[in-house]
Amino acid sequence: MIDAGMRRKGTLAVSSSELLVDAFSRVQEAVRGAIEGLTEDQLAYRVDEDANSIGWLIWHLTRVQDDHVADAAGIDQVWTSAGWDKKFGLELDRQSTGYGHTSEQVAKVRVSAKNLLAYYDAVYEQTLEYVSGLTDADLPRIVDTAWDPPVTLAVRLVSVINDALQHAGQAAFIRGVLARA
Repeated sequence: MIDAGMRRKGTLAVSSSELLVDAFSRVQEAVRGAIEGLTEDQLAYRVDEDANSIGWLIWHLTRVQDDHVADAAGIDQVWTSAGWDKKFGLELDRQSTGYGHTSEQVAKVRVSAKNLLAYYDAVYEQTLEYVSGLTDADLPRIVDTAWDPPVTLAVRLVSVINDALQHAGQAAFIRGVLARA
């Protein structure tokens, strides 16, 4: 992991895999800060009837990370391989990542912080195991031809990090709204 001393000195002579590990570690910090200690009701809180909840945002970012990294790595998603789909028992398609969810579907994601953190941590560990073994030569590999231009592994991983940090920030904002209420 990139330490504070390296950041202060501006010496970031690290490998791509170390940089990716650091970025995903920052996502983990943001996720934990957004949900630790919250009740199921607080995780389900929505600032209005069509807004996303904290629980949905963290579940969604975790599902997307799980789906996209597993696909790029050619491995099974933690969601199904470790039985998290059954543990959560959501009334949603088991392959759902939350993309395109309606307000009614968002409302169905009611979770405990304990389960949500455990699932996130399992996805985080699988992600770190994968990205820590990557080399610069791996990053230009095409992982998705459905886009024009096709998506490389580097772009996919940066996209996952960006999406996850945005959603974790949204969850933290909602937590702040709750704290003021």
